[in-house]
Amino acid sequence: MSKEHNEWSSNLSFILAMIGSAVGLGNIWRYPYVLYSNGGGAFYIPYLTAILVLALPFLILEYGVGYNFKSSFAKGITNINSKFQYFGWFLPVVVFIMTIYYSTIIGWDGIYFILSFFKGWGSDPNAFLATNVLHTSADLGDITTFVPIVAISMLACWFIVWLISHRKVSSGLSNVSKVFIPLLFFIMAIIVVFSLTLPGAGIGLNELFKPDWSLLGNFSIWMAAFGQIFFSLSLGMGISFTFASYTKDDIDLVSSTLYVIIGNSLFENFAALGVFSILGYMSLQSGVPVSEIVTQGTGLIFVVYPTVFNILGPVALILGPLFFLTVYISGITSMLSSFEVFSSSVQNKFNLSRKNAVTILCIVGALLSMVFATAPGEFLVTVTDEFVNDISLVISVFIECLIFSWVFNMEKLVEFFNSSSKVLKIGNWWILIIRYVVLIVLIVIWLGGVYEIIISETMGHLIILMLLSIFSLIMSLIFTKLPARTDKWFKVDERIK
Repeated sequence: MSKEHNEWSSNLSFILAMIGSAVGLGNIWRYPYVLYSNGGGAFYIPYLTAILVLALPFLILEYGVGYNFKSSFAKGITNINSKFQYFGWFLPVVVFIMTIYYSTIIGWDGIYFILSFFKGWGSDPNAFLATNVLHTSADLGDITTFVPIVAISMLACWFIVWLISHRKVSSGLSNVSKVFIPLLFFIMAIIVVFSLTLPGAGIGLNELFKPDWSLLGNFSIWMAAFGQIFFSLSLGMGISFTFASYTKDDIDLVSSTLYVIIGNSLFENFAALGVFSILGYMSLQSGVPVSEIVTQGTGLIFVVYPTVFNILGPVALILGPLFFLTVYISGITSMLSSFEVFSSSVQNKFNLSRKNAVTILCIVGALLSMVFATAPGEFLVTVTDEFVNDISLVISVFIECLIFSWVFNMEKLVEFFNSSSKVLKIGNWWILIIRYVVLIVLIVIWLGGVYEIIISETMGHLIILMLLSIFSLIMSLIFTKLPARTDKWFKVDERIK
Protein backbone atom coordinates (compact mmCIF):
# COMPACT_ATOMS: atom_id res chain seq x y z
CA MET A 1 0.00 0.00 0.00
CA SER A 2 1.04 3.63 -0.30
CA LYS A 3 2.31 5.46 2.72
CA GLU A 4 -0.94 7.27 3.50
CA HIS A 5 -4.27 5.77 4.48
CA ASN A 6 -6.90 7.22 2.15
CA GLU A 7 -10.56 7.40 3.11
CA TRP A 8 -13.52 9.60 2.23
CA SER A 9 -14.43 12.09 4.93
CA SER A 10 -17.99 10.76 4.73
CA ASN A 11 -20.07 8.34 2.68
CA LEU A 12 -21.83 11.35 1.14
CA SER A 13 -18.46 12.45 -0.24
CA PHE A 14 -18.10 9.08 -1.96
CA ILE A 15 -21.53 9.35 -3.59
CA LEU A 16 -20.93 12.94 -4.72
CA ALA A 17 -17.48 12.05 -6.08
CA MET A 18 -18.94 9.15 -8.06
CA ILE A 19 -21.67 11.42 -9.45
CA GLY A 20 -18.94 13.93 -10.33
CA SER A 21 -17.05 11.18 -12.13
CA ALA A 22 -20.14 10.19 -14.11
CA VAL A 23 -21.33 13.72 -14.87
CA GLY A 24 -18.94 14.95 -17.53
CA LEU A 25 -18.70 16.46 -20.98
CA GLY A 26 -20.54 13.50 -22.48
CA ASN A 27 -23.70 14.40 -20.56
CA ILE A 28 -23.74 17.88 -22.07
CA TRP A 29 -22.41 17.45 -25.59
CA ARG A 30 -23.19 13.81 -26.38
CA TYR A 31 -26.36 12.63 -24.64
CA PRO A 32 -28.81 15.24 -26.04
CA TYR A 33 -27.75 14.34 -29.58
CA VAL A 34 -27.93 10.58 -28.88
CA LEU A 35 -31.44 10.98 -27.42
CA TYR A 36 -32.58 13.09 -30.37
CA SER A 37 -31.09 10.92 -33.13
CA ASN A 38 -32.23 7.59 -31.69
CA GLY A 39 -35.99 7.84 -31.55
CA GLY A 40 -36.54 10.71 -29.11
CA GLY A 41 -39.02 9.63 -26.45
CA ALA A 42 -38.85 6.05 -27.71
CA PHE A 43 -35.15 5.97 -26.77
CA TYR A 44 -36.06 5.79 -23.07
CA ILE A 45 -37.06 2.14 -23.43
CA PRO A 46 -33.57 0.89 -24.42
CA TYR A 47 -32.04 3.58 -22.16
CA LEU A 48 -33.78 2.26 -19.03
CA THR A 49 -33.11 -1.32 -20.13
CA ALA A 50 -29.39 -0.54 -20.37
CA ILE A 51 -29.43 0.90 -16.85
CA LEU A 52 -31.11 -2.21 -15.41
CA VAL A 53 -29.16 -4.80 -17.41
CA LEU A 54 -25.70 -3.21 -17.60
CA ALA A 55 -25.16 -0.22 -15.32
CA LEU A 56 -26.80 -1.37 -12.08
CA PRO A 57 -25.36 -4.93 -11.95
CA PHE A 58 -21.86 -3.94 -13.08
CA LEU A 59 -21.49 -0.89 -10.82
CA ILE A 60 -22.55 -2.96 -7.81
CA LEU A 61 -19.90 -5.54 -8.74
CA GLU A 62 -17.13 -2.98 -9.22
CA TYR A 63 -17.98 -1.23 -5.96
CA GLY A 64 -18.00 -4.55 -4.12
CA VAL A 65 -14.63 -5.78 -5.39
CA GLY A 66 -13.04 -2.35 -4.84
CA TYR A 67 -14.39 -2.21 -1.28
CA ASN A 68 -13.19 -5.75 -0.63
CA PHE A 69 -9.53 -5.15 -1.54
CA LYS A 70 -9.26 -1.54 -0.32
CA SER A 71 -6.47 -0.93 -2.81
CA SER A 72 -5.74 0.48 -6.24
CA PHE A 73 -7.12 -1.26 -9.33
CA ALA A 74 -3.72 -2.68 -10.36
CA LYS A 75 -3.08 -4.13 -6.90
CA GLY A 76 -6.60 -5.53 -6.64
CA ILE A 77 -6.29 -7.38 -9.94
CA THR A 78 -2.84 -8.65 -8.92
CA ASN A 79 -4.28 -9.91 -5.62
CA ILE A 80 -7.07 -11.80 -7.38
CA ASN A 81 -4.41 -13.61 -9.40
CA SER A 82 -0.84 -12.38 -10.01
CA LYS A 83 -1.04 -13.76 -13.56
CA PHE A 84 -3.41 -10.89 -14.37
CA GLN A 85 -1.10 -8.09 -13.20
CA TYR A 86 -0.45 -7.02 -16.81
CA PHE A 87 -4.15 -6.34 -17.32
CA GLY A 88 -4.20 -4.61 -13.95
CA TRP A 89 -1.85 -2.03 -15.48
CA PHE A 90 -3.32 -1.90 -18.99
CA LEU A 91 -6.61 -0.35 -17.91
CA PRO A 92 -5.02 2.37 -15.70
CA VAL A 93 -2.61 3.23 -18.55
CA VAL A 94 -5.51 3.61 -21.01
CA VAL A 95 -7.49 5.70 -18.51
CA PHE A 96 -4.42 7.93 -18.00
CA ILE A 97 -4.27 8.47 -21.77
CA MET A 98 -7.93 9.47 -21.59
CA THR A 99 -7.10 11.92 -18.80
CA ILE A 100 -4.40 13.49 -20.97
CA TYR A 101 -6.60 14.22 -23.98
CA TYR A 102 -9.51 15.18 -21.71
CA SER A 103 -7.36 18.05 -20.43
CA THR A 104 -7.35 19.40 -23.99
CA ILE A 105 -11.12 19.76 -24.19
CA ILE A 106 -11.23 21.33 -20.73
CA GLY A 107 -8.47 23.68 -21.88
CA TRP A 108 -10.56 24.76 -24.87
CA ASP A 109 -13.49 25.36 -22.56
CA GLY A 110 -11.31 27.45 -20.24
CA ILE A 111 -10.56 29.76 -23.16
CA TYR A 112 -14.25 30.08 -23.99
CA PHE A 113 -15.11 30.78 -20.36
CA ILE A 114 -12.94 33.91 -20.58
CA LEU A 115 -14.28 34.82 -24.04
CA SER A 116 -17.89 34.47 -22.85
CA PHE A 117 -17.65 37.58 -20.67
CA PHE A 118 -17.40 39.76 -23.79
CA LYS A 119 -18.45 37.39 -26.64
CA GLY A 120 -14.89 37.30 -27.85
CA TRP A 121 -15.67 34.70 -30.53
CA GLY A 122 -17.10 37.40 -32.81
CA SER A 123 -19.87 37.06 -35.37
CA ASP A 124 -18.64 33.77 -36.88
CA PRO A 125 -17.99 31.29 -34.02
CA ASN A 126 -17.25 28.43 -36.42
CA ALA A 127 -14.41 30.25 -38.20
CA PHE A 128 -13.17 31.68 -34.90
CA LEU A 129 -12.79 28.22 -33.33
CA ALA A 130 -10.90 26.74 -36.27
CA THR A 131 -8.75 29.76 -37.13
CA ASN A 132 -8.24 31.84 -33.99
CA VAL A 133 -8.31 29.23 -31.22
CA LEU A 134 -7.28 25.82 -32.54
CA HIS A 135 -5.42 26.82 -35.74
CA THR A 136 -6.91 23.58 -37.03
CA SER A 137 -5.02 21.34 -39.41
CA ALA A 138 -5.53 17.66 -40.22
CA ASP A 139 -1.97 17.45 -41.57
CA LEU A 140 0.34 15.80 -39.05
CA GLY A 141 3.18 17.62 -40.73
CA ASP A 142 1.92 20.74 -38.90
CA ILE A 143 2.49 19.16 -35.49
CA THR A 144 5.37 21.58 -34.96
CA THR A 145 2.88 24.46 -35.11
CA PHE A 146 2.37 25.17 -31.41
CA VAL A 147 -0.75 26.96 -30.15
CA PRO A 148 0.34 28.85 -26.99
CA ILE A 149 -3.13 29.90 -25.78
CA VAL A 150 -4.35 26.28 -25.81
CA ALA A 151 -1.17 25.10 -24.07
CA ILE A 152 -1.51 27.70 -21.30
CA SER A 153 -5.15 26.81 -20.69
CA MET A 154 -4.31 23.10 -20.55
CA LEU A 155 -1.46 23.69 -18.10
CA ALA A 156 -3.86 25.65 -15.89
CA CYS A 157 -6.15 22.61 -15.95
CA TRP A 158 -3.31 20.30 -14.88
CA PHE A 159 -2.39 22.71 -12.07
CA ILE A 160 -5.96 22.53 -10.72
CA VAL A 161 -5.83 18.73 -10.83
CA TRP A 162 -2.51 18.75 -8.96
CA LEU A 163 -3.79 21.29 -6.42
CA ILE A 164 -6.70 19.01 -5.51
CA SER A 165 -5.23 15.54 -6.02
CA HIS A 166 -1.96 15.90 -4.12
CA ARG A 167 -3.88 16.28 -0.87
CA LYS A 168 -5.29 13.33 1.06
CA VAL A 169 -8.63 12.08 -0.22
CA SER A 170 -10.40 13.32 2.91
CA SER A 171 -9.22 16.91 2.41
CA GLY A 172 -8.87 17.01 -1.38
CA LEU A 173 -11.39 15.06 -3.45
CA SER A 174 -13.89 14.87 -0.58
CA ASN A 175 -14.10 18.62 -0.04
CA VAL A 176 -14.11 19.41 -3.76
CA SER A 177 -16.95 16.93 -4.38
CA LYS A 178 -19.06 18.49 -1.63
CA VAL A 179 -18.72 21.91 -3.26
CA PHE A 180 -18.42 21.22 -7.01
CA ILE A 181 -21.25 18.71 -7.50
CA PRO A 182 -24.05 20.72 -5.83
CA LEU A 183 -22.70 23.82 -7.61
CA LEU A 184 -22.74 21.97 -10.91
CA PHE A 185 -26.39 20.99 -10.54
CA PHE A 186 -27.31 24.50 -9.34
CA ILE A 187 -25.72 26.24 -12.32
CA MET A 188 -27.24 23.77 -14.77
CA ALA A 189 -30.65 24.37 -13.18
CA ILE A 190 -30.28 28.13 -13.77
CA ILE A 191 -29.36 27.55 -17.41
CA VAL A 192 -32.21 25.11 -18.03
CA VAL A 193 -34.87 27.23 -16.31
CA PHE A 194 -33.83 30.26 -18.35
CA SER A 195 -33.66 28.20 -21.56
CA LEU A 196 -37.22 26.98 -21.05
CA THR A 197 -38.45 30.59 -21.02
CA LEU A 198 -36.97 31.38 -24.45
CA PRO A 199 -39.33 31.87 -27.40
CA GLY A 200 -39.23 28.71 -29.51
CA ALA A 201 -38.13 26.44 -26.63
CA GLY A 202 -41.16 24.26 -27.33
CA ILE A 203 -39.99 23.73 -30.91
CA GLY A 204 -36.74 22.23 -29.70
CA LEU A 205 -38.36 20.10 -26.99
CA ASN A 206 -40.92 18.74 -29.44
CA GLU A 207 -38.08 17.73 -31.77
CA LEU A 208 -36.23 16.12 -28.88
CA PHE A 209 -38.99 14.04 -27.33
CA LYS A 210 -41.13 13.24 -30.37
CA PRO A 211 -41.05 9.42 -30.26
CA ASP A 212 -40.25 7.34 -33.30
CA TRP A 213 -41.42 3.91 -32.14
CA SER A 214 -40.42 2.27 -35.43
CA LEU A 215 -36.75 2.67 -34.53
CA LEU A 216 -37.08 0.30 -31.57
CA GLY A 217 -36.69 -2.56 -34.03
CA ASN A 218 -33.25 -1.30 -35.05
CA PHE A 219 -30.31 -3.00 -33.37
CA SER A 220 -28.26 0.23 -33.59
CA ILE A 221 -30.69 2.07 -31.28
CA TRP A 222 -30.21 -0.48 -28.54
CA MET A 223 -26.44 -0.39 -28.92
CA ALA A 224 -26.56 3.41 -28.80
CA ALA A 225 -28.38 3.19 -25.46
CA PHE A 226 -25.99 0.63 -24.00
CA GLY A 227 -23.01 2.62 -25.29
CA GLN A 228 -24.32 5.86 -23.79
CA ILE A 229 -24.86 4.26 -20.38
CA PHE A 230 -21.47 2.57 -20.54
CA PHE A 231 -19.53 5.77 -21.19
CA SER A 232 -21.76 8.14 -19.26
CA LEU A 233 -21.34 6.23 -16.00
CA SER A 234 -17.62 5.51 -16.59
CA LEU A 235 -18.28 1.79 -16.23
CA GLY A 236 -15.23 -0.39 -15.77
CA MET A 237 -12.66 2.40 -15.96
CA GLY A 238 -11.33 1.50 -12.53
CA ILE A 239 -12.82 4.69 -11.09
CA SER A 240 -15.64 2.95 -9.24
CA PHE A 241 -13.19 0.31 -7.98
CA THR A 242 -10.73 2.92 -6.73
CA PHE A 243 -13.29 5.22 -5.12
CA ALA A 244 -15.04 2.29 -3.41
CA SER A 245 -11.70 1.27 -1.88
CA TYR A 246 -11.70 4.60 0.01
CA THR A 247 -15.14 4.06 1.58
CA LYS A 248 -15.88 3.61 5.27
CA ASP A 249 -16.92 0.20 6.60
CA ASP A 250 -20.57 1.20 7.14
CA ILE A 251 -21.21 2.10 3.50
CA ASP A 252 -24.38 0.88 1.77
CA LEU A 253 -22.91 0.18 -1.68
CA VAL A 254 -26.11 -1.02 -3.35
CA SER A 255 -28.03 2.13 -2.37
CA SER A 256 -25.03 4.26 -3.35
CA THR A 257 -25.12 2.67 -6.80
CA LEU A 258 -28.75 3.69 -7.21
CA TYR A 259 -28.02 7.27 -6.09
CA VAL A 260 -25.15 7.61 -8.58
CA ILE A 261 -27.18 6.24 -11.50
CA ILE A 262 -30.17 8.45 -10.67
CA GLY A 263 -27.97 11.53 -10.24
CA ASN A 264 -26.24 10.95 -13.57
CA SER A 265 -29.50 10.31 -15.44
CA LEU A 266 -31.18 13.37 -13.96
CA PHE A 267 -28.27 15.58 -14.96
CA GLU A 268 -27.96 14.42 -18.56
CA ASN A 269 -31.70 14.56 -19.17
CA PHE A 270 -31.88 17.96 -17.51
CA ALA A 271 -29.02 19.11 -19.75
CA ALA A 272 -30.92 17.83 -22.81
CA LEU A 273 -33.85 20.10 -21.87
CA GLY A 274 -31.56 23.12 -21.86
CA VAL A 275 -29.73 22.20 -25.06
CA PHE A 276 -32.88 21.66 -27.14
CA SER A 277 -34.71 24.64 -25.68
CA ILE A 278 -31.82 26.79 -26.90
CA LEU A 279 -31.74 25.00 -30.27
CA GLY A 280 -35.48 25.62 -30.61
CA TYR A 281 -34.94 29.32 -29.91
CA MET A 282 -32.12 29.39 -32.46
CA SER A 283 -34.36 27.66 -35.02
CA LEU A 284 -37.11 30.22 -34.48
CA GLN A 285 -34.73 33.16 -34.86
CA SER A 286 -32.90 31.85 -37.91
CA GLY A 287 -35.70 30.01 -39.68
CA VAL A 288 -33.43 26.95 -39.95
CA PRO A 289 -34.95 23.60 -38.81
CA VAL A 290 -33.59 22.11 -35.59
CA SER A 291 -32.50 19.04 -37.57
CA GLU A 292 -30.01 21.20 -39.48
CA ILE A 293 -28.66 22.94 -36.37
CA VAL A 294 -28.30 20.06 -33.94
CA THR A 295 -24.83 18.58 -33.58
CA GLN A 296 -22.68 17.03 -30.89
CA GLY A 297 -19.15 17.41 -29.58
CA THR A 298 -17.02 20.45 -30.38
CA GLY A 299 -19.63 21.87 -32.75
CA LEU A 300 -22.31 22.05 -30.05
CA ILE A 301 -20.17 23.45 -27.25
CA PHE A 302 -17.95 25.89 -29.12
CA VAL A 303 -19.99 26.82 -32.19
CA VAL A 304 -23.76 26.44 -31.62
CA TYR A 305 -23.79 27.85 -28.09
CA PRO A 306 -21.69 30.94 -28.95
CA THR A 307 -23.96 31.51 -31.97
CA VAL A 308 -27.00 31.45 -29.67
CA PHE A 309 -25.31 33.75 -27.15
CA ASN A 310 -24.71 36.22 -29.97
CA ILE A 311 -28.46 36.28 -30.65
CA LEU A 312 -29.51 36.52 -27.00
CA GLY A 313 -28.04 39.95 -26.37
CA PRO A 314 -26.89 41.28 -22.94
CA VAL A 315 -28.32 38.36 -20.94
CA ALA A 316 -25.80 36.12 -22.69
CA LEU A 317 -23.04 37.88 -20.74
CA ILE A 318 -24.44 36.08 -17.68
CA LEU A 319 -25.69 32.87 -19.25
CA GLY A 320 -22.53 32.33 -21.32
CA PRO A 321 -20.05 32.32 -18.41
CA LEU A 322 -22.43 30.13 -16.39
CA PHE A 323 -22.64 27.61 -19.21
CA PHE A 324 -18.90 27.37 -19.85
CA LEU A 325 -18.26 27.23 -16.10
CA THR A 326 -20.64 24.24 -15.92
CA VAL A 327 -18.75 22.48 -18.69
CA TYR A 328 -15.43 23.28 -16.97
CA ILE A 329 -16.52 21.95 -13.56
CA SER A 330 -17.97 18.77 -15.06
CA GLY A 331 -14.74 18.25 -16.98
CA ILE A 332 -12.51 18.81 -13.96
CA THR A 333 -14.49 16.41 -11.73
CA SER A 334 -14.28 13.69 -14.40
CA MET A 335 -10.56 14.33 -14.95
CA LEU A 336 -9.87 14.12 -11.20
CA SER A 337 -11.61 10.74 -11.11
CA SER A 338 -9.79 9.22 -14.08
CA PHE A 339 -6.43 10.56 -12.84
CA GLU A 340 -6.96 8.80 -9.51
CA VAL A 341 -7.01 5.33 -11.13
CA PHE A 342 -3.42 5.47 -12.41
CA SER A 343 -2.14 7.58 -9.52
CA SER A 344 -3.34 5.18 -6.81
CA SER A 345 -1.84 2.20 -8.66
CA VAL A 346 1.56 3.91 -8.90
CA GLN A 347 1.41 4.84 -5.21
CA ASN A 348 0.63 1.24 -4.23
CA LYS A 349 3.31 -0.55 -6.23
CA PHE A 350 6.19 1.88 -5.81
CA ASN A 351 5.41 2.93 -2.22
CA LEU A 352 5.31 6.60 -3.17
CA SER A 353 3.64 9.25 -1.07
CA ARG A 354 0.46 10.62 -2.58
CA LYS A 355 2.02 14.05 -3.02
CA ASN A 356 5.08 12.74 -4.86
CA ALA A 357 3.12 10.38 -7.13
CA VAL A 358 0.56 13.04 -8.06
CA THR A 359 3.25 15.65 -8.69
CA ILE A 360 5.25 13.34 -10.97
CA LEU A 361 2.20 12.15 -12.92
CA CYS A 362 0.80 15.66 -13.32
CA ILE A 363 4.11 16.82 -14.79
CA VAL A 364 4.28 13.79 -17.12
CA GLY A 365 0.61 14.19 -18.10
CA ALA A 366 1.00 17.92 -18.74
CA LEU A 367 4.07 17.37 -20.93
CA LEU A 368 2.43 14.58 -22.95
CA SER A 369 -0.73 16.64 -23.38
CA MET A 370 1.23 19.33 -25.21
CA VAL A 371 1.02 17.23 -28.39
CA PHE A 372 -2.65 18.25 -28.44
CA ALA A 373 -1.71 21.93 -28.16
CA THR A 374 -0.62 21.90 -31.80
CA ALA A 375 -2.38 22.59 -35.09
CA PRO A 376 -3.47 18.94 -35.57
CA GLY A 377 -4.57 18.85 -31.91
CA GLU A 378 -8.30 18.55 -32.62
CA PHE A 379 -7.66 15.71 -35.09
CA LEU A 380 -5.42 13.92 -32.57
CA VAL A 381 -8.04 14.31 -29.84
CA THR A 382 -10.63 12.67 -32.12
CA VAL A 383 -8.34 9.73 -32.94
CA THR A 384 -7.25 9.25 -29.32
CA ASP A 385 -10.85 9.39 -28.12
CA GLU A 386 -11.71 6.70 -30.64
CA PHE A 387 -8.79 4.55 -29.48
CA VAL A 388 -9.75 4.88 -25.82
CA ASN A 389 -13.53 4.55 -26.05
CA ASP A 390 -14.13 2.29 -29.05
CA ILE A 391 -11.10 -0.01 -28.88
CA SER A 392 -9.38 -0.18 -25.51
CA LEU A 393 -11.87 0.54 -22.74
CA VAL A 394 -14.69 -1.75 -23.82
CA ILE A 395 -12.47 -4.80 -24.29
CA SER A 396 -10.73 -3.92 -20.99
CA VAL A 397 -14.06 -3.84 -19.18
CA PHE A 398 -14.95 -7.19 -20.77
CA ILE A 399 -11.75 -8.70 -19.35
CA GLU A 400 -12.36 -7.01 -15.99
CA CYS A 401 -15.88 -8.41 -15.82
CA LEU A 402 -14.54 -11.84 -16.77
CA ILE A 403 -12.00 -11.75 -13.92
CA PHE A 404 -14.40 -10.32 -11.33
CA SER A 405 -17.22 -12.77 -12.15
CA TRP A 406 -15.36 -16.00 -12.92
CA VAL A 407 -12.02 -15.82 -11.06
CA PHE A 408 -12.90 -13.71 -8.03
CA ASN A 409 -15.45 -15.31 -5.70
CA MET A 410 -18.27 -12.85 -6.30
CA GLU A 411 -20.78 -15.06 -4.45
CA LYS A 412 -19.38 -13.87 -1.11
CA LEU A 413 -20.39 -10.30 -1.97
CA VAL A 414 -24.10 -11.16 -1.95
CA GLU A 415 -24.39 -11.60 1.81
CA PHE A 416 -22.33 -8.45 2.44
CA PHE A 417 -24.46 -6.33 0.09
CA ASN A 418 -27.73 -7.59 1.53
CA SER A 419 -26.62 -7.04 5.13
CA SER A 420 -26.13 -3.32 4.52
CA SER A 421 -28.57 -2.50 1.71
CA LYS A 422 -31.65 -0.56 2.72
CA VAL A 423 -33.18 -0.37 -0.76
CA LEU A 424 -32.48 -3.42 -2.91
CA LYS A 425 -31.56 -7.02 -2.12
CA ILE A 426 -29.55 -9.01 -4.64
CA GLY A 427 -29.29 -12.72 -5.29
CA ASN A 428 -28.54 -15.31 -7.96
CA TRP A 429 -30.18 -13.14 -10.62
CA TRP A 430 -27.38 -10.60 -10.14
CA ILE A 431 -24.64 -13.24 -10.56
CA LEU A 432 -26.27 -14.65 -13.72
CA ILE A 433 -26.65 -11.20 -15.31
CA ILE A 434 -22.97 -10.37 -14.64
CA ARG A 435 -21.58 -13.70 -15.81
CA TYR A 436 -23.58 -13.97 -19.00
CA VAL A 437 -25.69 -10.98 -20.06
CA VAL A 438 -23.18 -8.21 -19.26
CA LEU A 439 -20.31 -10.11 -20.88
CA ILE A 440 -22.33 -10.63 -24.07
CA VAL A 441 -23.40 -6.97 -24.18
CA LEU A 442 -19.80 -5.77 -23.75
CA ILE A 443 -18.35 -7.96 -26.48
CA VAL A 444 -21.13 -6.91 -28.90
CA ILE A 445 -20.46 -3.20 -28.17
CA TRP A 446 -16.74 -3.74 -28.74
CA LEU A 447 -17.15 -5.67 -32.00
CA GLY A 448 -19.57 -3.02 -33.27
CA GLY A 449 -17.15 -0.20 -32.46
CA VAL A 450 -14.15 -1.91 -34.06
CA TYR A 451 -16.17 -2.75 -37.18
CA GLU A 452 -17.24 0.88 -37.60
CA ILE A 453 -13.63 2.02 -37.33
CA ILE A 454 -12.34 -0.50 -39.87
CA ILE A 455 -14.93 0.33 -42.54
CA SER A 456 -14.98 4.10 -42.08
CA GLU A 457 -11.46 5.34 -41.27
CA THR A 458 -8.51 6.11 -43.53
CA MET A 459 -5.25 4.18 -43.47
CA GLY A 460 -3.46 7.10 -41.76
CA HIS A 461 -6.12 7.13 -39.08
CA LEU A 462 -5.74 3.39 -38.54
CA ILE A 463 -1.94 3.69 -38.30
CA ILE A 464 -2.26 6.23 -35.47
CA LEU A 465 -4.68 3.91 -33.68
CA MET A 466 -2.16 1.09 -34.04
CA LEU A 467 0.66 3.25 -32.65
CA LEU A 468 -1.49 4.18 -29.65
CA SER A 469 -2.23 0.49 -29.09
CA ILE A 470 1.47 -0.40 -29.21
CA PHE A 471 2.31 2.45 -26.82
CA SER A 472 -0.34 1.30 -24.32
CA LEU A 473 0.78 -2.33 -24.49
CA ILE A 474 4.44 -1.43 -23.97
CA MET A 475 3.76 0.95 -21.07
CA SER A 476 1.59 -1.69 -19.40
CA LEU A 477 4.41 -4.23 -19.76
CA ILE A 478 6.93 -1.80 -18.26
CA PHE A 479 4.79 -1.13 -15.18
CA THR A 480 4.15 -4.85 -14.81
CA LYS A 481 7.84 -5.80 -14.97
CA LEU A 482 9.14 -3.00 -12.75
CA PRO A 483 9.80 -4.48 -9.29
CA ALA A 484 7.46 -3.47 -6.48
CA ARG A 485 9.09 -1.32 -3.80
CA THR A 486 6.98 -2.77 -1.01
CA ASP A 487 6.31 -6.34 0.10
CA LYS A 488 2.65 -5.38 0.55
CA TRP A 489 2.11 -5.33 -3.22
CA PHE A 490 1.42 -9.08 -3.42
CA LYS A 491 -0.13 -9.33 0.05
CA VAL A 492 -3.84 -10.14 -0.13
CA ASP A 493 -5.88 -8.27 2.47
CA GLU A 494 -9.64 -8.63 1.99
CA ARG A 495 -12.38 -6.88 3.95
CA ILE A 496 -15.06 -9.46 3.10
CA LYS A 497 -14.17 -12.97 4.24
